Amino acid sequence: MGGMALEVFADITCPFTHVGLKQVTDHVADMRHPIDVLVRAWPLEWVNGAPLDVDAVVVKAAALHDQLGVDDFAGLRTDAWPTTTIPALNLAAAGYARDAATGLAVSVELRTALFEEGRDIGDLDVLGRIAGRHGLQPPPLEPLPAVDADYEAGKLRGVRGSPHFFVGDDGFFCPALDLGRDADGHLTARFDRDMLADFFERVDA
Repeated sequence: MGGMALEVFADITCPFTHVGLKQVTDHVADMRHPIDVLVRAWPLEWVNGAPLDVDAVVVKAAALHDQLGVDDFAGLRTDAWPTTTIPALNLAAAGYARDAATGLAVSVELRTALFEEGRDIGDLDVLGRIAGRHGLQPPPLEPLPAVDADYEAGKLRGVRGSPHFFVGDDGFFCPALDLGRDADGHLTARFDRDMLADFFERVDA
């Protein structure tokens, strides 16, 4: 991988990452000279001490669907929610160990499988099929050194949450979205076009 890379520390079960990563990968694909997108492991089950609660994710996904007009969560199922993301993160890391294109493709497919196709990406059979499509071995249950290394690097770099992007030394937390709460405490979301434009200007530079 030569030249500057765009890095993002992210959890696979984070709905904000699923929406934001699509915005970023679409932009990078349209660049005259695309750069590598490195999706680093930032497992919220380690950050928070427990996996994300699926019922809370369903509420956030519904808000994103209604307020952003995206159809990125059509397959989200409460009965197909992973109890851990570590094997899936292992699979993404194995993809990146081959090359950046494979790593990104696996990272995107894992999120598509979970949020759009209703598949449990904690299920080793599901992961084995994804691995096979990319010519990879099924992932182990225990975290690979690369997953541990990403997590430690994220802590050192001051990662605030998922997704946290870095272009060189410049950090951008969830640059695609302006997230907040209304007077009743409900999630509000809109595409932050200005922040995203600033972010892409830095990427394009």
